[in-house]
Amino acid sequence: MPQFDVAVVGLGVIGSAALYELTRRGFRAVGVERYELGHDLGSSHGETRIIRLGYFEHPSYVPLLRRSYELWRELETASGRRLVRTTGIAEIGPSFGKLVTGTLAASREHNLPHEILDAAECVRRFPPFRIPSDYVAVFQPHGGFIAAEASVEAMIALARTERADIRTGIRVLSVAPRGSGVSLATSEGAIEARAAIVAAGAWLKDLLPDLPAPVRATREVMAWFRPRDAAPFDPRQFPVFILESRHGMHYGFPATPAGLVKIAKHHHRDETIIADEPRRAVSEVDEALIRPLLADHIPAANGPLAAAKTCLYTMTPDHDFLIDRLPEAPQIVIASPCSGHGFKFAPVIGEILADLALEGGTAHDIGRFRLSRFR
Repeated sequence: MPQFDVAVVGLGVIGSAALYELTRRGFRAVGVERYELGHDLGSSHGETRIIRLGYFEHPSYVPLLRRSYELWRELETASGRRLVRTTGIAEIGPSFGKLVTGTLAASREHNLPHEILDAAECVRRFPPFRIPSDYVAVFQPHGGFIAAEASVEAMIALARTERADIRTGIRVLSVAPRGSGVSLATSEGAIEARAAIVAAGAWLKDLLPDLPAPVRATREVMAWFRPRDAAPFDPRQFPVFILESRHGMHYGFPATPAGLVKIAKHHHRDETIIADEPRRAVSEVDEALIRPLLADHIPAANGPLAAAKTCLYTMTPDHDFLIDRLPEAPQIVIASPCSGHGFKFAPVIGEILADLALEGGTAHDIGRFRLSRFR
């Protein structure tokens, strides 16, 4: 008889959300993480992640976001921790650009609250910005940011209270069907379960080399700058933002309690890496991909570089999520949601993954994320 109902491989934000969902439904679940919890080698660290409703990537994400907002609030109540802060989000760029047109399409299709600000009004409302007169901003009042590491900690702590078996520092070597169940070969022996959820991020293809989906890991850089005056970036008056310009697409946050402003370039250098290879340290070349955006559009934040970290995106070619059961082994559920924009969805994805592992299907619309699109 299998030891567990479900085994979860990888305890970043997605795996942690799935583990918590499984255990709060009363099922026997084990979570296996190759490093220590909260490590900075994957995709779930770096202090903050953006949350937003009007989704420029595609309007079909909005129903999942609505459910995710509900579940984040439930998680805050259950954990007693503040995880989401609403600051509003300003999405700024040319009126014909991907960011603005996509955000407006999603907002209008789903009747989401939003304002369209011309350049002058955007700068009047948020003085640190300097933007061309032909740019506009779409402001969503319900946007904000999520505390990244704290969210994973909260999910794991709640899963522990529901008697999850959590094993760290253990490397999963393979995940394979065994009869109607699953066997995990690990560095410390086999784990048997009725089903498995593989949420291994950049290590997904290492565990499932025959996965019929072209996924790759990219190296990304997050940077924290020290403005001369942090007051204009106070989260009570400065929003989370995404800014599309001739320098690419960048995103950023209000000042931290220490007075630092976090800014990064989305798809930093499109640099494919092997997850287990040593990470190249953040360099002047990386910083140079962010500085021009600061110089042109947020000069008040263009102070000394105070800190920088790397993280990983696990990308699909179409940048959509990858959530499905393996056709030849439906007791194995693959969860590679992110493509650089999945953190905010973690609670609802945890719900979906638990549905797939326990029931074989879900009421949520995940047609866009199926493996079959790569065949």
